[in-house]
Amino acid sequence: MKGVFVTGTGTEVGKTVVSAVIARMAAAEGHSVKVFKPAVSGLDELADLRGREPIWDDAKLLADHQLLRLASSSAQSDDEISPYRFGPAVSPHLAAEMADEWIEVETIESRATEAMEGCDTFVCEGVGGFLVPLTRDYLVRDFAVFLDLPVVVVANPWLGTISDTLLTVEAIRNAGLEVVSVVMTPWPDSAGDLERSNRDTISSLGEVSVRELPLLDLRRPDEWPGI
Repeated sequence: MKGVFVTGTGTEVGKTVVSAVIARMAAAEGHSVKVFKPAVSGLDELADLRGREPIWDDAKLLADHQLLRLASSSAQSDDEISPYRFGPAVSPHLAAEMADEWIEVETIESRATEAMEGCDTFVCEGVGGFLVPLTRDYLVRDFAVFLDLPVVVVANPWLGTISDTLLTVEAIRNAGLEVVSVVMTPWPDSAGDLERSNRDTISSLGEVSVRELPLLDLRRPDEWPGI
């Protein structure tokens, strides 16, 4: 694939990790990789690494755009990867309002287009879930439709994931996009009946490939499995 759009069933489900794994796999195969995330929030909760280039030892402390750049071996700047970055851990539209800023749709779309056209493989991570607003009237869904890339859905394997995942898959397909896979993470080392049933039920009812990704040590990318 020329590129992929990674979304999730909600926030904190592992989208950045899955995006990083995909970018790392492509880079390891010799592809030139560019990464993108339209907005990042929650920077106030992360370590301040200004003044030096982050390394893998910092991986657990990195902002999403920093981890994506590290995984892809990209030379992109912060602005090229994520044009809007905010301190509070809230939805982008609210974070922008709190900062007395405005997220410009044209900026997001043009920066993403530039990145997509300058590489072999383009990995774009969404923000939160598929229907999260980037502005008051422009959703992650609308950005994904603009890019027109196949979509990977990231979901957890726990109780409640069936409905969340199938609703996300349905929303993506209703938007006219292809769902290439669901990735369930962190997949437990000893999966029980619940996790296996969730995986198989989502695959069957959603008519979609479901893959498993265990909890990763972000500091050791050479040990990451493929997906």
